[in-house]
Amino acid sequence: MSTDRTPPAALDTAAATAMWAQYSAARPDVVRSSPEYTIDRFGDSVELSDALLGLVVHGSKRATADLVDEFAARGEELPRLGSHWIACDGSGVPRVVLRSVELRVGTISSADEAFARDEGEDDRTLASWLTEHRRYWTRTCAARGATFTDTDEIVFERFRVVWPPELAD
Repeated sequence: MSTDRTPPAALDTAAATAMWAQYSAARPDVVRSSPEYTIDRFGDSVELSDALLGLVVHGSKRATADLVDEFAARGEELPRLGSHWIACDGSGVPRVVLRSVELRVGTISSADEAFARDEGEDDRTLASWLTEHRRYWTRTCAARGATFTDTDEIVFERFRVVWPPELAD
């Protein structure tokens, strides 16, 4: 991934709310059983957000991981099975609605080859996953005055793309 780091723009919550309304109208049964959603993005820069979202849109990325402490730092609850999130690009524009289909909490040592492959990044191996995620979490923890350690809890999430219809799994 690129080493350029342009701070991402604010999330366009109005456009995300409109996207959610479209999804809700098309899939009221699913939304009724899981009405909550968050609005977020992948990564910590425009470049990383756009690159990771590109992997989602083109199909190789169907998993993600984030530190439990990062959710707390953002004032967010941990995702739950069946919950949705609207993924925005680096400019804050909503692009897809994702639905959590598998969640677990563990440490970095509990990551495996299958998860690294499903996350779809770099060469999709566990070795590159470990290197790049340690680098990322060291940077993001430092930005909030914390230190990443291998004992930090991580949310491992697999998801499906559920909206828009032309990108849905």
